[in-house]
Amino acid sequence: MVADLSQDRPRLGRSSTAERVADILRDRISEGFFQPGQRLSEESISEGLGVSRNTLREAFRLLGHERLLEHRLNRGVFVRLPSAADVSDLYQVRRVLEGAAVRRKPTEQALALIKEAFADAERAAGQDDWQHVGTANIRFHQALVSMNDSPRIDEYMRQLLAELRLVFHVMENPRAFHEPFVERNRTLLGLIESGRPEEAAAYMDDYLDHAERLLIHAYEPNR
Repeated sequence: MVADLSQDRPRLGRSSTAERVADILRDRISEGFFQPGQRLSEESISEGLGVSRNTLREAFRLLGHERLLEHRLNRGVFVRLPSAADVSDLYQVRRVLEGAAVRRKPTEQALALIKEAFADAERAAGQDDWQHVGTANIRFHQALVSMNDSPRIDEYMRQLLAELRLVFHVMENPRAFHEPFVERNRTLLGLIESGRPEEAAAYMDDYLDHAERLLIHAYEPNR
């Protein structure tokens, strides 16, 4: 962990603020680096990032408010596993944010980011690297939401997608979960590029309904 996190030190700049530490840890959660239920070592992370424990504790507190981490009395700080109710709520918000986004004409920058994320997912799928497919899929949807042209929405979506990445860990077969959505992303991208916003919005609704059903099912006992 120390060696991995030390690579993120340049992102801290000259002033190692808790917000920047939280940004790094949030990104690592979105990449699948930290697992739900994992205890986070203050010693390892503070050493890896080269920050004080007080700064790290403040970052932990910020991520706790985002429901990514949880403090357990006398046990430490752990990566949180969202509940089935969380999944439903996350998808309710996604329908609003992503449905609005795909109804808008994308800028060249947003379209480039969407296409880049899709290409990364395709390459990772070809290499049977399904964790990276999940990460690329997160970036794909972050890029979709950037079509709303709102920094506030972009920031909120980053937090939401980090929480969603923790949900992905409940899937016992990552390939079975992610593979169909690579092709779905291709279809969605085609609708956006061809200027068919209402069709894209309808497809997005069906897409999110499908994903939510799969994830909720994974939470069901004795499935």
